[in-house]
Amino acid sequence: MTLSKRLNIAVGLVNALLKRAMLKGYVKARQAPYKRYAYYLTLKGFAEKSRLVSDYLESSLSFFRQARKEYAEIFQLIQSAGPSRLILFGNGELTEIALLAASAEGITVLAIIDPESNQDKRHGVPIVQEVMDVENIDAIILADARAPQKTYEMLRVKFPQLKLHAPGFMRIVQDARAGLEQADIEKVAQ
Repeated sequence: MTLSKRLNIAVGLVNALLKRAMLKGYVKARQAPYKRYAYYLTLKGFAEKSRLVSDYLESSLSFFRQARKEYAEIFQLIQSAGPSRLILFGNGELTEIALLAASAEGITVLAIIDPESNQDKRHGVPIVQEVMDVENIDAIILADARAPQKTYEMLRVKFPQLKLHAPGFMRIVQDARAGLEQADIEKVAQ
């Protein structure tokens, strides 16, 4: 029952998953007092857990490297066009990666835009609520992982005069209005 609550799944599903893990030899059960069982990982279970952790770390590092490379390419493109005043839109892990890439390319980020943030700085870069809070911007770099397509479209509508860049891994469709309702577009355009 405790595992069911922690995982927020039905008790029957927990039992089915435990039985499957026991059949594969990953878990063993021992009877505990009064209709209870203690479950523990076998050596095979520890090996599988280690493999899964290793796979997770490998895929996380691969994503980090790819994201940093793509942000670096964006900053190189911006830099080749001459001096530019740019901001990052979003304030999560992608912002961290983008800041690392900007620093490596010698790019100064004027601000991080995050309407929901209660912080004032991140790595020395001011965090502000609105794009309008920063003067004379040339470009916006998207670093919002929650709803990148919707954010991209909103920024395009609200700031058509600014260059808007998004890394390829976000899979932004540049001419789509995906995920935007007409009411959203009208609200942002005001």
